Amino acid sequence: MKNKRMLKLNNAGFTLIELMVVIVILGILAMYIGPKIMGRPDEAKQVKARMDIASLETALKLYKLDLGSYPADIQELVTPPATENSGKWRKGGYLEKSKVPNDPWDYEYIYRSPGVNGDFDIVSYGADGVQGGEGKDRDINNWDVE
Repeated sequence: MKNKRMLKLNNAGFTLIELMVVIVILGILAMYIGPKIMGRPDEAKQVKARMDIASLETALKLYKLDLGSYPADIQELVTPPATENSGKWRKGGYLEKSKVPNDPWDYEYIYRSPGVNGDFDIVSYGADGVQGGEGKDRDINNWDVE
């Protein structure tokens, strides 16, 4: 009886061939899935830029509610303007971190007030930092963000 149990215990585990088959299968999967995963950082940065722009839009609208007009400079969301209405400016500013964020590619967002496409325009020029472009270099505008 003890010999049969010992034989069963010695046979437990994987053989070298079984391990090699699993490693080959994982390698094949990595070849197909890897390139698809590698393209995701650019998409994530575009999504972050859209979220930042939506947040900036909300802050600009709150600023207008308090002071009656949109700021001439986007920095006025975090530092009080030098106008007679500055007493109505919200203590602590209009952005959570008391800092105007850069876009995910570390460029400043372009802000225009009055805007060409509305009361104000907020634009990120994408990965290349230059107006226009396709793919990861595509511009992200507040009038396109939903």
